[in-house]
Amino acid sequence: MSKKLENAKNLYLKGIRDGEIQRVHDYTGDRYTQHSTGVRDGADGFIEFFEGFLKRTSKRDIQIIRAIEDGPYVFVTAHQDIDNGSAKWVTTDLFDTDKDEKIVEHWDVIAAYVEPEDTVSGHDVILGDFELKDLDKTEDNKALVRQFLVDVFQNKNYDKLEDYISTETYIQHNPNVGDGIDAVRDFLETQDFTYDFVFKVIGQGDHVVSYSQALMNGVAYALFDIFRLKDGRIIEHWDNMEPIPPREEWANTGKF
Repeated sequence: MSKKLENAKNLYLKGIRDGEIQRVHDYTGDRYTQHSTGVRDGADGFIEFFEGFLKRTSKRDIQIIRAIEDGPYVFVTAHQDIDNGSAKWVTTDLFDTDKDEKIVEHWDVIAAYVEPEDTVSGHDVILGDFELKDLDKTEDNKALVRQFLVDVFQNKNYDKLEDYISTETYIQHNPNVGDGIDAVRDFLETQDFTYDFVFKVIGQGDHVVSYSQALMNGVAYALFDIFRLKDGRIIEHWDNMEPIPPREEWANTGKF
């Protein structure tokens, strides 16, 4: 495990799960620019926010489900079960790090966990195949996902879906969409949904993560997508969406 990934995990598991919030200083660099809109910038902003969280909660079962590293960036997916199921969350986090692999910037998306029996496909919204493979194809896979997001989700060229998504196997973890390329096409053709802009794309082997702003029915969302690719096609997809709150509710410069 790299030091930057260890720092990201410790921020979650020691800092939040175990309540050792003062240790944020061990994991962060000279700055800690924050994009979780309810939290002020800096390590002190983190401590201030989570002091309240720790007072409101007694049991915090937090598990890191997956992690991806790309240059200075670390991405993790976490499942949070708060106070024996009183709340369950899926949290997707992107961290930037400095030359010492300390965290200097953070973006996140938080959404309620949906049980598998309540998803269209029947798949868990978090779990799936996550053994990192094809590490030599990282840059090719990132390039394909970037072009996919531009062609299909921004420019709405739905006739190009087969250029990017496998027609044989496409496992869907979005709770509202079924498996297969036809389910993706149906969703896109029947919903008022588009990507406003793509902020960041990172990857490691056969997994690629994008962070974007999407517009659905006139509402702006921050959105992480996770794609698994094989032989130059996307074969599995997870995502996590959060409505962007009004500007007056931000404690920092916003989601991006």
